[in-house]
Amino acid sequence: MHDHTGFKERIDEVLVRLADEEERALLSLHAELSPLSGQLRRSLADGKRLRAAYLYWGWRAAGQPDCEGVIRAAAAMELVHAAACTHDDIIDGSRMRHGRPTAHAAFASGTGAGQRSTALAMILGDLLMGYAGHVFSSCGLPGAYLARTVPLWATLLRETMAGEFLEVLRTRAEQVPQVAESLEVARFKTAKYTVERPLHLGATLGGAPRALLDAFTAYGLPLGEAFQLRDDLLGTFGDPARTGKSNVDDLRDGKPTALLALTVAAAGGDGRRLLAKLVGRPDLGTEEAAAVRALMEGCGARQQVEDMIRERIARAVGALDSVPMPAEARSALRELAGTAAERSL
Repeated sequence: MHDHTGFKERIDEVLVRLADEEERALLSLHAELSPLSGQLRRSLADGKRLRAAYLYWGWRAAGQPDCEGVIRAAAAMELVHAAACTHDDIIDGSRMRHGRPTAHAAFASGTGAGQRSTALAMILGDLLMGYAGHVFSSCGLPGAYLARTVPLWATLLRETMAGEFLEVLRTRAEQVPQVAESLEVARFKTAKYTVERPLHLGATLGGAPRALLDAFTAYGLPLGEAFQLRDDLLGTFGDPARTGKSNVDDLRDGKPTALLALTVAAAGGDGRRLLAKLVGRPDLGTEEAAAVRALMEGCGARQQVEDMIRERIARAVGALDSVPMPAEARSALRELAGTAAERSL
């Protein structure tokens, strides 16, 4: 059993120091930047640190030892995640994350900025993404190690943006969601930047052979899809008191999740008419959302998603046996795969 709590605390400590450094730098520019530095700190305050963990264990799987340099490099993944979440919340119009106001909601209430709150949150997201590159490149690992990752870093950002763009493009009231298209978005938006690419970054930093990178792709893509499928379920069936986020936003936005696509495919005529009437309505109420959930459950779509999650976790874990790696790294990656059964992102 691995001490993920201890690892998380180490990442948290690095992020607190980084927030302190950035606050000093921003306030040295102008005192009115205080809301920006404060929200940056809040954006980094919560999280399961999964992306950091995958970079770390990619490094360890390559046979490299624990060190503070790789902890700092891993922390950079959390800055990428915070940036992506900030932009994602703007796109989705989400008001809560981890039980706290999202950046644009916080700016609206904290600065009196009104409609400008979205612009302020976009600036924060850009700052976080740029800062991630700085933290990674100054992590303290040898320059030759870091140079190996330059193409991967660009690929990580390109794929993440591609997933976001495709999801926005495909979230249209008149478009019937398709399972294959939903999983394609999940692959870019979640699987690659949450699991596969952090593992590749860590392994490449550590000088891993091609076979290990291939095994991480075979592990990371199905597992990342499982994480997204679980997140989709929690986004509709989750308890906001436990997940810290709304369970109606996805339905109000008409987000083309695999859950919705499977429901459309399995529902009869009455069910499809219900979905067409309710899903995608910004004013969707509690009782109407409950009716959609009942349909998703009754037609078997919810169970189908659960089955897809289990199948992908099993496939991911099996991929770890295809290549040699230190036993501790293999064990840790198996444990992390198990979290897809119940965790949200």
